Amino acid sequence: MNWMAQHWLALALLVGYTGALLYNAYLGSQASRGIAGYYVGNREMSGIVVGISFFATFASTNTYIGHAGKAYDYGVAWFTMAILLVVFSWVSWRWIGPPLRRFASQWDALTIPDFLGSRYIDSSDQQSRHPLLQASALVIVFASLLYLLAIFKGAGHLFQMFLYVPYEAGVGLTLLIVVLYTSVGGFVSVVRTDVMQGVLMLLGSVVIFYFVTRAAGGVTSIATLSALPDKQFLFELNGGIPFAVLLGVSLSGSLKLLADPRQLSRFYALKDDAEVLRGKWIATIGLAIVLGCLFPVGIYAHLILTDVTDTDLIVPSLVNDASVFPLWATDFLIVSILAAAMSSMDSVLLVAASTLYKNIVAPFSPSSRELLWTRTAVIGFSIVAALLALNPPGDIVEITIFSGSLYAVCFFPAVVFGLYWQRGSARTVLWSMAVGISALIVWIALGLRQDLHEVFPALVLSTLTYYLLSRAETSPQTHTDPSGEKKEATTWL
Repeated sequence: MNWMAQHWLALALLVGYTGALLYNAYLGSQASRGIAGYYVGNREMSGIVVGISFFATFASTNTYIGHAGKAYDYGVAWFTMAILLVVFSWVSWRWIGPPLRRFASQWDALTIPDFLGSRYIDSSDQQSRHPLLQASALVIVFASLLYLLAIFKGAGHLFQMFLYVPYEAGVGLTLLIVVLYTSVGGFVSVVRTDVMQGVLMLLGSVVIFYFVTRAAGGVTSIATLSALPDKQFLFELNGGIPFAVLLGVSLSGSLKLLADPRQLSRFYALKDDAEVLRGKWIATIGLAIVLGCLFPVGIYAHLILTDVTDTDLIVPSLVNDASVFPLWATDFLIVSILAAAMSSMDSVLLVAASTLYKNIVAPFSPSSRELLWTRTAVIGFSIVAALLALNPPGDIVEITIFSGSLYAVCFFPAVVFGLYWQRGSARTVLWSMAVGISALIVWIALGLRQDLHEVFPALVLSTLTYYLLSRAETSPQTHTDPSGEKKEATTWL
């Protein structure tokens, strides 16, 4: 009772936040009468809204908690990740978004497997059961499950540290809230919610940066830190981890902006190319502000915290410290970090569930009640992820980085080459995926990731496989358009 009286602002914000989520769920349900509305908002979304959703979807508890923890371990070299993320966000909107939006609109693609099927399978006969669609859908489902584990873990620790709620109960409460508005409202609800969550995340990141740097002695206190003998590794390129490994980690984490289905699905929803241009700057600038504020927190934490054993708890420990944050800031950040968790979770859930039903279940057991089955898939998939999150493997960043590696080696060659090169076939993509996944597993199994991150050899081999097999094909790929007419594959510039 005393805690409730003390943190009345957090409770009030949580009540208002939950109410807004439910209202967005209602609006989303009204706009999601058909399957296109539920999956991609009827392709009528503005660039400003989708741009905010893009960076809000990416920035999760991993950004608030995991990346600050890695900065604590690896020092300024970890800023490589932030730089690559901002660069690849711009690249995604500049070079991937426009042609992918046009392709998805013309070919009525609703998921990434839909894109791969339309682009690479040359006949509509049994297209839905083609191994390429099944394999790509399974990769999405598995990688989404890994990502959800990380987000649930972050949300569970949030409730545990801030609200003194048991970890398991925090996971369950997060599950209940996200499943409710995601399953009911679909893409429209998710995007509308992301806008609200994105604003909270922007404000929250600025608040964290201000109070942490103030507690550390100001922005210039970094000079004090660099003068300490036991902290000099923080300012060395290979101080905390070999730079080749760190660069691989950064690459696998940032390439997902070009190949992650939850990010690419945003382009499906844009109304036209003009909206892509608007969204490009919103998404990139928003992400730059969030990362620019949160990544230094781990560095400055060396001047505030001692005896750190779990770097995933650095930000929760700081935010819960009355000497660092005033009570009102703590209460506001509770809601901001919770918003960060949910903004990624809802998108991952929607992409995973829609892919699970449309590209794995429906081809073998079709139903006229596709919306109902997709909503059921959202609920079922989230429950499985929450149960696994009760005892998750690894730390938050490690889990999300591996999921990003999977997306990079499986979808980067297929999406980029598919949009900008006429050659390539279903066989080419399947071999590229198989080689990339095998390289990831073998590299990790042999213990070679200590010297070079597995994403480098895996991505090189998967891309090379795609290129060589495509060059060996006698002619450009043909495919069947929605009207049933066979056409030669083309670029979508």
